[in-house]
Amino acid sequence: MTLEIPPLPGIILDPIVRLALAEDLGRAGDLTSDATIPAGTQMRAVIAARKPGVLAGLDVAAHTLRLIDPDVRLTVKRHDGATLTPGDVIAELDGAARSILIAERTMLNFLGRLSGVASLTRQYVDAVAHTKARVVCTRKTTPGHRALEKRAVRCGGGTSHRYGLDDAILIKDNHIAACNGSIADALTRAKAYAGHLRMIEIEVDNLAQLEEALKHGPHAVLLDNMSLAMLRDAVNLTAGRVPLEASGGVTLSSLAAIAETGVDFISSGALTHSAPNLDLGLDVV
Repeated sequence: MTLEIPPLPGIILDPIVRLALAEDLGRAGDLTSDATIPAGTQMRAVIAARKPGVLAGLDVAAHTLRLIDPDVRLTVKRHDGATLTPGDVIAELDGAARSILIAERTMLNFLGRLSGVASLTRQYVDAVAHTKARVVCTRKTTPGHRALEKRAVRCGGGTSHRYGLDDAILIKDNHIAACNGSIADALTRAKAYAGHLRMIEIEVDNLAQLEEALKHGPHAVLLDNMSLAMLRDAVNLTAGRVPLEASGGVTLSSLAAIAETGVDFISSGALTHSAPNLDLGLDVV
């Protein structure tokens, strides 16, 4: 079953889009459109795919257009999460020519970036489809655009690790080091601090650390940069007691083998920090 990914609320989109538009319009607005296009000129244009991929970012693109000119009509032809082939029309725009051209680049910047994230995520998801593993993104996102990029991962079929430092406890190697190297101490402190709805995950580098962690009841364990053999051993040692997440050095070529070890989740920062833009364009028709 394909789930529809709801748009982000305007209160999240608005400051991001306003900043992007202010960056583009500067102090004087669109000099080219003002100089060359008579006021009142109407235009019809389409946004279309030039490369294959997966669509994401329609919510932020639509918000961009609304802020420039709420009277421009946007007719959506493909929805976020849709698979695109070259030439597919994503949306039609009808309205003031100046308004459409002011919004064009900012809309395409958002759509291209976020569709790129969704497209790469879909490749990762397809690579592990024969296993139980789920692909998750991390906090390695573009500053200020985390909500957009994490939604794009969902449009590609992936899911998210924590959104920020404030929604889950993830005890990493440096936290353990700051607790005098004691996994037991770190987990004991975390469990005493967390409420009953707070997730606690701990990162381990080897099987000895995994055994120690399991004694203290984390909700999940992150297996950091382990070999395939170690991942298989970790799955056997854990025997389903807690979910296991593999992380570190994950690539599209290594993904299937990692998933086949039996881990529950595979996290990759590459989904957001290394996704190439999807080539989309706006053309007057």
